[in-house]
Amino acid sequence: MVTVADPPPPTGARARLRAFLHRHRVFAVVLAAAFALRVVTMLGYGPALWFNDSYEYVSGAVNPDRPSALRPNGYSFWLLLLRPFHSFSLVAFTQHLMGLAVGVLVYALLRRRFALPGWGAALAAVPVLFDAYQIQLEHLIMSDTMFMLLVVGVITLVLWHRRMTWPMGALIGLLLALTALTRSIGLPILALVVVYLLVKRSGWKPVAAMVTACAIPVAGYMAWFASAHGNVAMTNSDGAILYMRTAMFADCSKMEIDKRRELELALLCISDPPDKRLFGQMYLWWARNGQRFHAFGVGTTFTPEMNKTAGDFAKRAILSQPGDYLAVVARDFFRAFRWDRPRFPDANTYRQYEFLPENKVLPAWSSPKGSTTDRDAQIYDPDLPTAQIEGRLRVIGTDVHDPWAAFMQGYQRIVRLPGIVLGALLLIGLGGVAVRWRTLGGPVLLPWLAAFGLILAPAATAEFDYRYLLPAVPLACLAAAITLARRQPGLIQSPVSIRDDQSSYGMTSPVSTG
Repeated sequence: MVTVADPPPPTGARARLRAFLHRHRVFAVVLAAAFALRVVTMLGYGPALWFNDSYEYVSGAVNPDRPSALRPNGYSFWLLLLRPFHSFSLVAFTQHLMGLAVGVLVYALLRRRFALPGWGAALAAVPVLFDAYQIQLEHLIMSDTMFMLLVVGVITLVLWHRRMTWPMGALIGLLLALTALTRSIGLPILALVVVYLLVKRSGWKPVAAMVTACAIPVAGYMAWFASAHGNVAMTNSDGAILYMRTAMFADCSKMEIDKRRELELALLCISDPPDKRLFGQMYLWWARNGQRFHAFGVGTTFTPEMNKTAGDFAKRAILSQPGDYLAVVARDFFRAFRWDRPRFPDANTYRQYEFLPENKVLPAWSSPKGSTTDRDAQIYDPDLPTAQIEGRLRVIGTDVHDPWAAFMQGYQRIVRLPGIVLGALLLIGLGGVAVRWRTLGGPVLLPWLAAFGLILAPAATAEFDYRYLLPAVPLACLAAAITLARRQPGLIQSPVSIRDDQSSYGMTSPVSTG
C-alpha cells in the first residue's frame, strides 16, 4: 500500500506569507479593493473632510491645556499625538486604516473563533469596508471612526477568549476607558460588558481588573475636568443634549412650570407650537426665540449651571409627557431602518455626509484664547491652502481633485448600506439570541445588544443622526454572522476550531476557505 504524506509546511517568511494569503485569498482581494477606494478618496479630497464638530476637536489639539465642556477630549488627544507631523492627510490616512482594521477584526473573529468559511467571514466585513458613507466618515476630522474601532476591538477581545484572565480584563478595561474618553456613550458599553461577563461566569478577577483599569483613566480625566470647570464630570453637555431631545414635544403648560418660582426652567420654554418644530437641534445650537442657551453669548452655554437646569427641564418634560417622549424616541429609532436616505435633520447637516463637488472653506468661528477655527486648523497643518474670497484670505480645508472626487461622488450614489438591511441584520441576530435562550443568547448577545444600544441611545438621549448608525453596523454583522455560523452547509466545527490557544490567528484553520 502506498501512502502519501502531507506536504511539509512552508519555510521562510515569503513562503509563509504566500500560504497565509492563499488561505485568506477571498478576504485579501476584498481588503485590497477597500484600500483602493480609500486611496481614491484621499486623492480626490485633500487633505480631509470637515463637519461642524471638527473645529472643536482641532482646537482641543492646538490648545490641549483645557478639557472641552461639550465633549470628551479623547479624539483631540489622538490629534495631539499626530500634531508633530502637521498633516490632516496623515490624520485621514490613520482613520482609513482604522476603518480597514474594523473589517479585519470582524473577519478574524468569525474565522478564528466561530470557524466561518472564508467567503462568509469576508461577506460579514463587506458593509464596513465598502459602504460609501463609512468611507466618507473615515475621511472626516471626527471621532466616530476611532470610536468604532475601539468598540469593535472590545467586543472582539471579549468574544475571542472563551476563558477570560485578569490581564485580558485589564486590557479590555483600558480600551473601554479610551472608548468613553472618545465618546461619552462608551461608559454604558462598560456596563454591558460587565453584565455579559458576569452572566458567562467569567470570575470576579477579570471583571474587577476591567472595571479598575477603566476607572483609573476616567477618574483622572474627571479630576482634570473639575480643575478646569469646577465640577466633577466628563462634560457639561449631557443635560443640554437631553433638552435637545425633548425640544420637539416639551409643552410648559403640560409640565406645569410656575414661571415665578421656577424662572430658570421657564426661560427654557419654547414658544413655537410642537407641530411647528422641525427638529430638536435648532433649539440647542441656534440662537432663536430669546432662549437662555444663547442669551449671554459664546462660552456661557455649556456651564455646570446651565447643564443642570437644562437636564432638570428635560426630565420634567419626560415625566410630564411620557407618551410624547416615547413617540419621538420610536420615530427616530425606526428612522434608522428606512430604505431611502431622506435629508435630516436639515440640508446643511445632510450635505456634510456627502462627497461634494466643491472645495470646503473653513469658517472663522471663535475658538479658545481669542483665535478662530480656521486659524487653529492652519496652526495644526500649515500646508492648508488659502484663497482670496470676497476680499478676505480664507483657509481651504478640502481641496477637490477630479477625476478621483467625481468617481467617489458616483460611487456614493450607488454603494451604501440601506437602513432596511441593517434592520434585517439585527433581526437575524435577535433570532440567534432567541434560539440560544437556554444560554442567555450565547456569544450572539453581546454584539447584538451593543448594536441595538448604539442605535437606541441617540434616539433616547439626543436626536437621530446618520453617523450614529455606522458604529452599529459591524456589530450587527457580527451578531448575524455568529447566528448563521452553525447553519453553513458543510461547516465542520471541531473543538480545535474554536478553542483558545497560543497559536496566532490564521496559521491553522479547520475549514476550507471559500
